[in-house]
Amino acid sequence: MRPTPERVRAEVMDQLGRELKGARFLDLFAGSGAVGLEALSRGAARVDFVENGKSALHALKANVAALRATQQTRLFKRDVIPWIEGADSGSYDIAWVDPPYGSRKLDRVLERWRAVPFSTVLVVEHDKDHEADVRGKRFDFVGPTRITIARAPEP
Repeated sequence: MRPTPERVRAEVMDQLGRELKGARFLDLFAGSGAVGLEALSRGAARVDFVENGKSALHALKANVAALRATQQTRLFKRDVIPWIEGADSGSYDIAWVDPPYGSRKLDRVLERWRAVPFSTVLVVEHDKDHEADVRGKRFDFVGPTRITIARAPEP
């Protein structure tokens, strides 16, 4: 588990700004849930977490309970790739994707999102050496982290 640094979360959430207010937020490869929980604290209406790592799930459940956020959240104990295959177009306002660096799961998520844009905004956290095959605004941070914010085409 490689948590998203607080500074990266804060800067990207600032970029999303008012779009977070009332948003349906999806946190893929959720880990401890820090990203989704920050989205809630900034006004998202609901957050769905998708995670299947045993230690990450333990931390995620504890964090949701500690923040008394069970009514605004859902947790899916599933592998992200088969889970997104069932996601419908427009299911979420914002989705944050943070797969393990070096994994090709990022490419599979992007492929699905291009075919069926399950969110209006897609925030992709990835290694600078892994070129995300999606157009969007890019932010590079100290170290290996790059964030790409993409928007689904208008229907």
